Amino acid sequence: MPIKVQNNLPAKEILENENIFVMDENRSIHQDIRLLQICILNLMPVKQDTELQLLRALSNTPLQINITFMKMNSHISLNTSVTHLNNFYHTFDELRHQKFDGMIITGAPVEQIAFEEVDYWQELGEIMAWTKTHVTSTFHICWGAQAGLYYHFGIRKHLLDSKLFGLFTHRVMNRKVPLVRGFDDFFLAPHSRHTTVSHADIYACKALTVLAESEQAGVYLCMTEGGRQIFVMGHPEYDRVTLHQEYMRDKDKGLEIALPEHYYTDDDCTLRPNLQWRAHCNMLYSNWLNYYVYQATPYDLDKIG
Repeated sequence: MPIKVQNNLPAKEILENENIFVMDENRSIHQDIRLLQICILNLMPVKQDTELQLLRALSNTPLQINITFMKMNSHISLNTSVTHLNNFYHTFDELRHQKFDGMIITGAPVEQIAFEEVDYWQELGEIMAWTKTHVTSTFHICWGAQAGLYYHFGIRKHLLDSKLFGLFTHRVMNRKVPLVRGFDDFFLAPHSRHTTVSHADIYACKALTVLAESEQAGVYLCMTEGGRQIFVMGHPEYDRVTLHQEYMRDKDKGLEIALPEHYYTDDDCTLRPNLQWRAHCNMLYSNWLNYYVYQATPYDLDKIG
């Protein structure tokens, strides 16, 4: 079933070329269906890439969803045009009186900065507080997950000796929880970060249940009871070549960067990487939308709270 986006969103044409059913505003107004309302707070610098990745991941369910993109009012984006932001994004002030069935808070390249020193931290804190009364389930990704764990539970992040960068194996720890229903015992997921959250600190927090972790990458997936808040430490939404692009970008800048681990065949960066995590990415987002958004949210949005 389709995801609904604005008529001229650039990602729409790309998704349609991949045979993904995308419904524009003109068609949706003729359908007498209560679409799930999903808000995406996109903190990534190249917003169009993240839009495409997340819309692709959200498209694999029979549920019809309407996407609203949110941007930070207290931060100026340097890598996305003002025209694109004005056409497709809303500020928190514009959306604070609305309610949403689900929300995604993405990662951001600010992990080496203390949370309180991030220029939009105060606004992000307001948004995270708002999600507790205006969103049925909030899905946090990478730095967004670290920020959420710190804001809600006071769990601090820690700087790694070297960047955690590559494709890592994770083990399902609590198979009875619907969020990991259908997962294999072991699965792969990409990581790209300089910081981590202590395994011991997460397990010590009684409000959290750990669902998957990795010997190399640490806790990957955890959530509060009922799935009101979900935290994913990696980037399951990444495309086949995202890690490659990040590697080449840093290499071209002359930065010290190691090859992404377990990613290239024979560690040969001239070879096209194998896509080995897409199925579990799709399953993660499908399970979230089905069990923690669609089945948990009230039909009347005003009753979310």
